[in-house]
Amino acid sequence: MTFRYTSILLIVGAMAIGLVFNSCSSKKVADQSWEPLLDMSLSNWDKFIGVPHPTVGLEGYEKGGNLEGKPLGLNNDPQNVFSTIEMDGETVLRASGEIYGGINTKKEYENYHLSMKFKWGSKKYEPRLDELRDSGILYHCQEPQGAAWGIWMRSQEMQVQEGDCGDYYAIAGTGVDIKAIQVNDAESESVSFIYDPNGEYQRFKTGEKEWSCKKIADHEKTGEWNMLELVCIGDKSYHIVNGRVVMVLERSVAYDEDDVATPLSKGKIQLQSEGAEVYYKEIKIRSVNELPEEFASQLK
Repeated sequence: MTFRYTSILLIVGAMAIGLVFNSCSSKKVADQSWEPLLDMSLSNWDKFIGVPHPTVGLEGYEKGGNLEGKPLGLNNDPQNVFSTIEMDGETVLRASGEIYGGINTKKEYENYHLSMKFKWGSKKYEPRLDELRDSGILYHCQEPQGAAWGIWMRSQEMQVQEGDCGDYYAIAGTGVDIKAIQVNDAESESVSFIYDPNGEYQRFKTGEKEWSCKKIADHEKTGEWNMLELVCIGDKSYHIVNGRVVMVLERSVAYDEDDVATPLSKGKIQLQSEGAEVYYKEIKIRSVNELPEEFASQLK
């Protein structure tokens, strides 16, 4: 009886160890499904730098205001507008904001879950000294560089701006459908739209009066790191701020010269320098074919 009891204990113990090992292995596999995009050498990225403002102390280059003039161009970044630093033992991307520009992935992505953290720096520059701190995540980016105002690529934008993280903008010939409600400001006589899952579909399109839409709620945390996530599946995308789905976008398209729309579901990813110092870290991406449950449950 003692031998048999001991044998049972050994078998149960082995099974328990196996379960722990399998659990650890599963977690390891899950962790490995993420592809890190940020390293100190920015090996996964290209830079495109726009026109220096007249206030930028940079000799030997044409300067202009209001986005006019000759861009510094591809991977020509003498002011280190985009650089990496070590902060608290982590690799961090710094976008100085001193010159408008973008840093984009070398690869295109489709059907993915993108995740990163961001935090505002203290510096601001012309022409946005008196404006909100601003940046942005451009996705489904299409060549050529500089299609938008000589700086950014044709794309869909998940806004990164103080108090407006998660808003949408159609950049350089794109459009989407968003369920939204119209808000009229009697004082300024302006009209805006806010995402509302119970609203009516509204087409937002570059060049139209309605080319941007505000997120449903503000989940940004002031003065600390914020988690930004973007899930793109087919022609649908989800803007997520600190774990909360703030907008659902559908039927993503790009328009040609004849205003004919074609589905837009893949492209490069570009981060903006736009007059304000901002830090990004833990930038990673993974392939998905459905919305992760932690987000899907918010939409039920």
